[in-house]
Amino acid sequence: GGSKEQPINIVIGEKPSVRAEFGAERLAGILKENGYQVSINAAESEEKKFYRIVVDELGSEFFQLQASELGVALSGQPGKEGFVAKSSKNALLIGGADASGALYGCIEIANRVKRNGKLPHSIDVTDQPEMVLRGACIGVQKPVYLPGRTVYEYPYTPETFPWFYDKNLWVKYLDMLVDNRMNSLYLWNGHPFASLVKLKEYPYALEVSEETFKKNEEIFGFLTAEANKRGIFVIQMFYNILLSKPFAEKHHIKTQDRSRPITPLIADYTRKSIAAFIEKYPNVGLLVCLGEAMDTHEDDVEWFTKTIIPGVKDGLAQLGRTDEPPILLRAHDTNCKMVMDAALPIYKNLYTMNKYTGESLTTYQPRGPWGATHKALSELGSVHIDNVHILANLEPFRYGSPEFIRKTVIAMHEAHGANGLHLYPQASYWDWPYTADKGSPRLLEMERDWIWYSTWARYAWNSKLDPRGETKYWTKELGDFYGCGKYGLKVKEAYDESGEIAPKLLRRFGITEGNRQTLLLGMFMSQLVNPYKFRIYPGFYESCGPEGEKLIEWAEREWKKEPHVGETPMQIIDEVVEHGRKATAAIEKAAKHVTKNDAEFSRLKNDMYCYRAFANFFDQKVKAGAHVLRYQYSSDIADLDAALPYLEKSLEHWRSLVEFTNDTYLYANSMQTKQRRVPIGGDDGKNKTWAEMLPHYERELENFKKNLAQLKNPTAAKLESVTPLERRRVRLANQNLKIYTVAEGEQLFADRSYTIKNVAEELKGLTALRLPMDAQLNEKTIITFTCDTPVNVLVGYLNSNSRDYLQPPTLETNASANDHGQAEVRIANAIAADSLPSVNVHTYRFAKGENTLELAKGAALVLGFVNASQAITQRDAGYGSGQKRETVDWLFY
Repeated sequence: GGSKEQPINIVIGEKPSVRAEFGAERLAGILKENGYQVSINAAESEEKKFYRIVVDELGSEFFQLQASELGVALSGQPGKEGFVAKSSKNALLIGGADASGALYGCIEIANRVKRNGKLPHSIDVTDQPEMVLRGACIGVQKPVYLPGRTVYEYPYTPETFPWFYDKNLWVKYLDMLVDNRMNSLYLWNGHPFASLVKLKEYPYALEVSEETFKKNEEIFGFLTAEANKRGIFVIQMFYNILLSKPFAEKHHIKTQDRSRPITPLIADYTRKSIAAFIEKYPNVGLLVCLGEAMDTHEDDVEWFTKTIIPGVKDGLAQLGRTDEPPILLRAHDTNCKMVMDAALPIYKNLYTMNKYTGESLTTYQPRGPWGATHKALSELGSVHIDNVHILANLEPFRYGSPEFIRKTVIAMHEAHGANGLHLYPQASYWDWPYTADKGSPRLLEMERDWIWYSTWARYAWNSKLDPRGETKYWTKELGDFYGCGKYGLKVKEAYDESGEIAPKLLRRFGITEGNRQTLLLGMFMSQLVNPYKFRIYPGFYESCGPEGEKLIEWAEREWKKEPHVGETPMQIIDEVVEHGRKATAAIEKAAKHVTKNDAEFSRLKNDMYCYRAFANFFDQKVKAGAHVLRYQYSSDIADLDAALPYLEKSLEHWRSLVEFTNDTYLYANSMQTKQRRVPIGGDDGKNKTWAEMLPHYERELENFKKNLAQLKNPTAAKLESVTPLERRRVRLANQNLKIYTVAEGEQLFADRSYTIKNVAEELKGLTALRLPMDAQLNEKTIITFTCDTPVNVLVGYLNSNSRDYLQPPTLETNASANDHGQAEVRIANAIAADSLPSVNVHTYRFAKGENTLELAKGAALVLGFVNASQAITQRDAGYGSGQKRETVDWLFY
């Protein structure tokens, strides 16, 4: 390559693409930083002997002429976004298969110069990306709701998102993406159109002031143009059906209402919004989430084919464009295959997207029903994208295991048939652009988590890199970053060891992979010994890791001396304790040699100690749980005595975790709303630090000791005494509804003969509604009533996946599933009736005044109206199919 004494001239064709031009400028900048003299398209003469770098598309006349003049023969024709880079004695040719290829060739050389401090002496490389779409996302969202608004509703304003208007920040982020050769940027928001376009038919739909609207136009125009230069598609995501607040208020409808039908008005408004958006911002695509705010699969098909695609086509027609911008369809909460079958005949440039293993990173061995969904989507004939989503089990500690991520990308290809990556921030999605680290100024997520982006992007470009070579690669990257040379290997080891802890624990002990659970805030004993009461998300255990056992299954097999299957809880806790030990040992070995970025290194080191303390806490808790579950079979108090020291020790580890995090972290999870339920509700931003969790875990231990002492006292009364619920009178709008008093022997439905066989004590004597099952099967259940004080309505859900029964509120697919505090089971297995599934009771809270309880189609029970301010002891009454089952979680209440 050119020496630092010899000046370099980068020559690009007469009408270069903005991407080739940008690539040349980026390369020139990096060369200058490394001590080279560089010019672009300088006039060459006999006296001035330049080292020449030629940049253009391979097929251009200019490039062909340069190659023959310099006597460089180019072999091989790379595919889409690919490039050839080849040097001769005094020149380097960089030819792209297309504009993006020319750009990526420049980035490849720039990255080599950055890494080695000089131009490669000789190079002959042909390369192209494996994955078609390689992108990252930013949530234009917040940790909490805006006043008077609900989930996902965040207009683009300087007050809510000051960072959105910061051009320097955008440039920094887009440069990070292009240096990682990523080609798509996703913006997630509920209803962005009312911040970005004005409609002449619906001028009142605009959600922002005129002044903000002008700023939004300007910044969105800037963003899409800057992204285009870097080969990046901006893809705007939105939820359906979500409407602008002023539009909804003018028409007296809700901004979002899962159970509403499609109407001509909302279809027309949405279609025109999409058309205006496509017309105004040419370098954009759309990511469509049909689920969440829309209920039936038939509606999803109609909305996609009759509102969204026509909207895009209207916008293209206005521009006279014949190409099709990408439309990406999320498989979340919809029947993607059904939608795609209807849509592909009318629009070709469609992609499908599904969450890799839900909203957490749990495994590089995905399988089960969720894996089958990916496989089926990848066989539809369009590109399928794996979405690494939310990372609810990784926030807030640093995560960057090259080995875990490399194997995960291989699994995307091999197990899922995917050929695209959509990457969420590693942590703090709802609080972007900042991390949860304490300190002033706050750390930027894109800078702190540089290794997160560079690992995923590296393997999305090529998943087939040799593992030995990769160890060398990351040793140098980390060695350079921390100035610790060959001890970069120890930093990589720390990342790889700690990188197994959260995935293994969640897949073996979690209630859900969704952001209903924040793993790193721990779990309660009640959740470990009776997870079903907390509604294990269907499909989670079958899909999110290798086959294995839940703790309750392990305990039963252990007691019955049956063989164990797959990954066991005991194996996993031993493994994570060892990962924690190895991670801290490795980081300590590197620590003595660090000469650069030492403040960040000490934060990384602290995270390794956090992970170790967390693994130790979990280990002790699971061991306590194993003894408690043994007591379920043995009825031997010695088993409970054996559990006690483990529970006490787990608390010591938690206290050390509090010490490691008190001065270093603002919070564990960036979603600080009532959607978060496990280990405990996150309502009003509470319970988001380890210190806040400590008293809850201390109380759990005290309760256990108290209940254990009572058990040892034979004269003590039965422990599970429950307080009867206080009835509240309400006036029903429909006077024809039949009522009855809850008791054994009473009939549950008006048109079926099922009668109550057993019922939880606290429900006895309540005034319930005897609803007709036939009507519930065919239409929604709507109960309008007036109350003089706030009430909780008790709704009984039958424990079955059958479509005949109303399915319980599921936060994983329906973000409004806790608007009335209804997400949790209050009394599990509360009623048994012959030939009916057992019944779980949830509560819906309503303020005083006129209210409407609206339930989707499906049979369910309305079991009474009670005082909303009375606490209901959460428990499992144990009445399944007519006989009482003993559960042991009461020991912790």
